Amino acid sequence: MSTSKKSSQLTLEEENAILRAKLEKLERKEKNIVFKVGAKGGVSVYGLGRFPVTLYEEQWKLLLTEKENLLKFIEENKQSLAQKA
Repeated sequence: MSTSKKSSQLTLEEENAILRAKLEKLERKEKNIVFKVGAKGGVSVYGLGRFPVTLYEEQWKLLLTEKENLLKFIEENKQSLAQKA
């Protein structure tokens, strides 16, 4: 193999390594969760899935008071719950 082929091969290998590292970084990137007030006054949470989750203030407060019950329910039903990758 000539020197020019070796150097171009190394360049491709190096580029491949760089691209793989960037891809891994993107895959590990934590989702940013963003809160916004909607046009009708609801609080929308973006970043959990494809669509935002929107509830009114009172609904969010009620949901938050049930945090422990929700966590317990999730733990008790773990075998039936789907996991999002």
